[in-house]
Amino acid sequence: MVGIKLNSEKIPLEESLAELDSLARTAGAAPVAVLTQARPKPDQKYFIGTGKVDELRALCGAQDADLIIFDHEVSPSQIRNLEEALGIKVIDRTELILDIFAQHARTREGVLQVELAQAEFTLSRLTGRYRMLSRLGGGIGTRGPGETKLEMDRRLIRKNISLLKKKLEEVRKNRRLLREKRKSSQILTGTLIGYTNAGKSTLLNALSRSKIQTANQLFTTLDPVTRRIYLPEGKVVLLTDTVGFIQKLPHQLIDAFRATLEEVTEADFLVHVVDSSARYVEDQMTVVFNLLGELEAANKPTLTVFNKIDKLESPKQIEKLLKKYQPAVCVSALNQTSWDDWFKALAQLPWPPP
Repeated sequence: MVGIKLNSEKIPLEESLAELDSLARTAGAAPVAVLTQARPKPDQKYFIGTGKVDELRALCGAQDADLIIFDHEVSPSQIRNLEEALGIKVIDRTELILDIFAQHARTREGVLQVELAQAEFTLSRLTGRYRMLSRLGGGIGTRGPGETKLEMDRRLIRKNISLLKKKLEEVRKNRRLLREKRKSSQILTGTLIGYTNAGKSTLLNALSRSKIQTANQLFTTLDPVTRRIYLPEGKVVLLTDTVGFIQKLPHQLIDAFRATLEEVTEADFLVHVVDSSARYVEDQMTVVFNLLGELEAANKPTLTVFNKIDKLESPKQIEKLLKKYQPAVCVSALNQTSWDDWFKALAQLPWPPP
């Protein structure tokens, strides 16, 4: 795994690499070594410096590594240069996340969304892939089989993207109809949001006595799941579990998962599930806040649930966060503790009029 500390980045490199390790293991890889470098900006040819390329070659040989994963988005030409210099397959963080999504997609909707994201990713990489087959500029000297092949592949991928978008538009229409039915029943709808692996599915299972698939992995849940939750005083709400967020989330995934993320924008309220045991918990919360801003859902009534308190060494670790992010509550979804606090806090949200 290769990570670079750039001047423009605020997230600690150590945190980002720890997350990359989890992503790699979720995808089925076994990380054996880490190479880091601090640079003001990436090297134009190799992303890392030429000296680091030599160091990386020696490290891969010593560890018998057969894959290199960069913790950034690396250009197609840089990947090609690295693979030529190292003789080993190179992928970046975006490609790794897309691979995990492809593994975890189960429903037709999930498969369509992942396929669209992969098609858009491939299209963005075609120019670099074919750069050696065509020359800069246009006109005489630029027409040839390489250019023809590039345009042919572009046309096929664009045609596939157009088809996938039409199919996903049908999914969006069906979701819209379902939401209209829910609203006509005057049942309030909420959406679980949060960083990946914060425990959203475990929380929904505990609240609804369901058996949604859970695992100590990133992006276990890709497809929205809605369950009926019974609150005190006879109040009923529908709560939907959604895909988790992550730093440096590929923009192709945000675009492809619009149909799913509409559950966030159309909800009456949000439940922000936070892994209270995470080392950089507020950095993870900031990632969620930023994505909510992109979805124009940052102003919705929100209950913050600090989950996994069973993993905390001391309750004092969370006291400042509880005061800072009100309304908020601490729970352990796994052990189903502090349920009364959860129901009281949820009931105190500013509910919209029926």
